[in-house]
Amino acid sequence: MTYLWIAFGGALGSVARYACSSAAAHAFGETFPWGTLIINVGGSFVIGLFATLTGPDGRWLVPPDARLFVTVGVCGGFTTFSSFSLQTLNLMRTGELGAAAGNVAGSVVLCMLGVWAGYVAGALINQALANAVRGG
Repeated sequence: MTYLWIAFGGALGSVARYACSSAAAHAFGETFPWGTLIINVGGSFVIGLFATLTGPDGRWLVPPDARLFVTVGVCGGFTTFSSFSLQTLNLMRTGELGAAAGNVAGSVVLCMLGVWAGYVAGALINQALANAVRGG
């Protein structure tokens, strides 16, 4: 049952991400990824708020499946950046500033390398397919 709650939350988060991104692009244009920035900041805020309110020291008692529905499902479907932000905050709160900085730097650098590598691989595949169609 837990997996179904997470899946349902993920579906809701994904639809919300698409709607928010589309609305931001319509409102602000597409020259800067405002939708992504708004989604990442908003998702980070929501997961931080909900995790704090429902955590061991929180004042809102919810069943474990409800926590997973919101944090893993909805926030995970909306943005994984929210999970990254919460984990980095937890490192900072426990005094692991070096680990927090490493997580931030590593995530940005490695994700940029990953997206670049995916772009290069996709471009190479596109080129190979184009050559195959032309008989080359």
